[in-house]
Amino acid sequence: MRWIERIQNAIDYIEEHITEKIDYAQIAKQAFCSSYHFQRVFGITCGVTVGEYIRMRKLTLAGETLINSKEKVIDVAYKFGYDTPESFSRAFYKFHKVLPSKIKGCKLNSFPRMTINFDVLNDKAMKYKVENLPEKILFGYKKRFSGVPYGAERERQEKEFFTTTRFKQWLLLGASCDYSTDYCIITDVDDDGYNFYIAYQLDEYTIQDLFDPKVTGVNFVNDLNFEKIVIPKGKYLIFETEKKKYPIVDYLDIRNKIITDWLPKTNYNLIDAPEVTVMHWRPKGEWQKERYIEIRLPIE
Repeated sequence: MRWIERIQNAIDYIEEHITEKIDYAQIAKQAFCSSYHFQRVFGITCGVTVGEYIRMRKLTLAGETLINSKEKVIDVAYKFGYDTPESFSRAFYKFHKVLPSKIKGCKLNSFPRMTINFDVLNDKAMKYKVENLPEKILFGYKKRFSGVPYGAERERQEKEFFTTTRFKQWLLLGASCDYSTDYCIITDVDDDGYNFYIAYQLDEYTIQDLFDPKVTGVNFVNDLNFEKIVIPKGKYLIFETEKKKYPIVDYLDIRNKIITDWLPKTNYNLIDAPEVTVMHWRPKGEWQKERYIEIRLPIE
């Protein structure tokens, strides 16, 4: 069974149990995979998280129920899993821009039941390798991004994060023991978003001295919210762009194709571990010919 079919099975399960409290682990079972892997692939394939899908479907159906029946607001609230009429009204207003008690004559928003097109995927071959990598210690800073880790929303947030934190990048790059390489790390993916790190490899002594004003001559480093990031040893799928002066366009294209085209057709399962992007941005050779980007996805 292809991944797209598994996701559709899970969507069908959600719809059948939409008025119940739905356990993510039970949803993932319909797709024959772990909850973590399912949530990642669902979010990337469908463009919304599992939680967002459930919330918007509940509020869509709640609105239809209130318009087409004589049920009371309090009964509809409890029917769709809200603990109080107040919490239901807040969520309803946020989605429909009108209170549930004031819907007469109003147009409501609608999020339709999702059907995945089984023919949406391409059959393009992608070059990759699988490697067991040792633990790596990086040092950087993070921001909580919203949405799912792929697509236009990530590109917008990532670009803004890079262009508004140049001083931190320059400081860490100058302290780095690997001047040629920048890292981007994704961790803690859930319905609320994910942590996105910009990181560099520093040696142990530099990390210790970086916070010592007697060594650095400044006393503001503690305010920059730097932190140590541990990339555990494990098995990784590794994809690489071609070597060229500006591989970023190829990187964005490959990044999206891995998730929407390639990964759903394989038996590889993502695990709850950091996803790593390695930017070989300052190679020893000619920059016009030697720059490239790696994407490392942790798998079982």
